[in-house]
Amino acid sequence: MVIEYPVGANGTLTRVLETGQGDNVVVFLHGLGARADRWRRNLDVVAAAGFRCLAMDFPGHGFASKSAEFDYSVPGLAAFVRAILETLGVGKCHLVGTSLGGHVSGWIAAHHPEQVASLTMVGTLGLVPIGAEAGAAIRDSVRATGRDDIERKLKFVLQDEGEVTPEWVEEEFRINNSPGADAGFERLGDYIAEEVDQHNVGPQLATLKDQIPIMLVWGKQDGAVPMAVGEQGNELLGGVPMVIVDPAGHAPYFEQPDQFNGPVIDFLRAAG
Repeated sequence: MVIEYPVGANGTLTRVLETGQGDNVVVFLHGLGARADRWRRNLDVVAAAGFRCLAMDFPGHGFASKSAEFDYSVPGLAAFVRAILETLGVGKCHLVGTSLGGHVSGWIAAHHPEQVASLTMVGTLGLVPIGAEAGAAIRDSVRATGRDDIERKLKFVLQDEGEVTPEWVEEEFRINNSPGADAGFERLGDYIAEEVDQHNVGPQLATLKDQIPIMLVWGKQDGAVPMAVGEQGNELLGGVPMVIVDPAGHAPYFEQPDQFNGPVIDFLRAAG
């Protein structure tokens, strides 16, 4: 059973979802504009396989603190994640990150490899440059938080638009328009458009693949970060296990949890 509770680090508050027990910890990191809840179809299943599972809201997202003052860069988010894990007494752990969360996970692995037991990157940013045009489009998208905008974005990232209910749209609208959210998305959008490619980690991870087990997971119908990006990233890494989930868009862990959970559990067990 998943429990949730607030945790703070360095003056910033977040919400943690947790299930399972033991010292073998798996940390799930969500993507841009999302929140920890997106992992609810995975947490209990992975925990039942013998892992303690944690997911958290990034600052500016979900139920975490939202302001213009936080450092929303990939290094800034990575430092926050590490601070929360330290607060929770978590040392070496497995990282599972999607999209922006994959980039943050990759940054932690590249710069603190001693802390990472394995790395699973799902439809991830950060392996190869996204370029100015894509960065500007992401900036515009993350700042669009009207109900129609949110419905459109959810339908874009999912292959099955039937998953998007009016209740989900309303919930996302209220969270993404809560106090401070606009300022956070403003800062984060500018960072994605202007600086995120400066923090790519693909080349660094390529030098660590014999030290840290790495796996890629991609939705075959991903329109946000197309599978060709994953294949390019995998080539850069020198060839690592890559799971293709079909049919699925940018959130294969959510759309096809059975196709996702099984290979991830197998990978986590093999990584030790």
